[in-house]
Formats: sequence, structure tokens, C-alpha cells
Amino acid sequence: MIAYKFLRADGTSPFTGYRWELPKGEPGAWVEAQVDPCRSGIHGLRLGDLPLWAGRTLWEIELDGEMRKERSKVVASRGRLLHRIDAWDDDFRAEFTRMCADRAHDLANSVSPPLSNWEAVVEPSIPEGPALLSFAAARIAEEIGGPDAYHAERARQTGWLAGRLGLE
Repeated sequence: MIAYKFLRADGTSPFTGYRWELPKGEPGAWVEAQVDPCRSGIHGLRLGDLPLWAGRTLWEIELDGEMRKERSKVVASRGRLLHRIDAWDDDFRAEFTRMCADRAHDLANSVSPPLSNWEAVVEPSIPEGPALLSFAAARIAEEIGGPDAYHAERARQTGWLAGRLGLE
């Protein structure tokens, strides 16, 4: 299965600290681990999971072996990095963060009275990056329109990313 993975700039996982062998023209080495979501296993993302986990660098990863599809990720017993998604760079990451911040502002101000409690946290949260700002926009949508609005906002974010990154 082809999926995606966010890593730090040096190829380490932000949660485990595992340093991946980065591909150099051909796929990286296979990494194996027991499947135990959030504890062990090779965690990958489907396209719709990207806004939830948006990190520093984005990689295409091949998952194989035992697999468990979770709500916001896929966990497999084997995986290897295929290539970096070069379009996801610091400028693109900042653009996505800004888009999410602008969307959060628009949503917070779309109702009367405006949701000033949300409006006050958007700009200070920008340094935290795109995962937090995409969450804020989705939560504001949910506060206004319920769970369906949350999911619609997440789908909107996914569409924005997919279109600009050329992902399917």
C-alpha cells in the first residue's frame, strides 16, 4: 500500500525519534515492527489524514505485511520510504498554515456574534504549524455547524493539499 509519512528534516520520526534511511534514487531499506497502533508498527497516512499530522517533511512510503486501518492512520508491520514529496517544503508548509489561519479567521467571523474566543488564539498559534491551525479551523467549523461541518472542513483541507501537491 502506498501511503505518506511526515518526518523531521533529518529523517527522524517526531514521535519515536527513529531515524529512517532516506532514499537516494531508489527505495529505502525495509523497516519492520510489530503492529500495535500508537505504540509500535510502521505508521503511514492516507491522503485524508495529512492535515491532521502535517509536519516538517513529507514522504511517500510503501507499507506491507500485516496492516490495521485506524481512523487517522494506517499501521503496518513493514514499511520503506520511497521518495520525498519535494513540493512540501518550508514555503509550502507556511502557505498551508496561513491558509488554515485565514480560514479559521473567516469561520470565526462568519457568525454573529463572532467566535472571539477562537479568533484570539489563531495568530498566536501560527508558530506551532499546520497541524494545529488545520485543527483549529475544523473545530471552529464544528462549533458552528456540528460534526458534519468538522468533517467537511477536513475534506476541504485535504482537497487543498491534494490539488497543490499533485497527490491522489
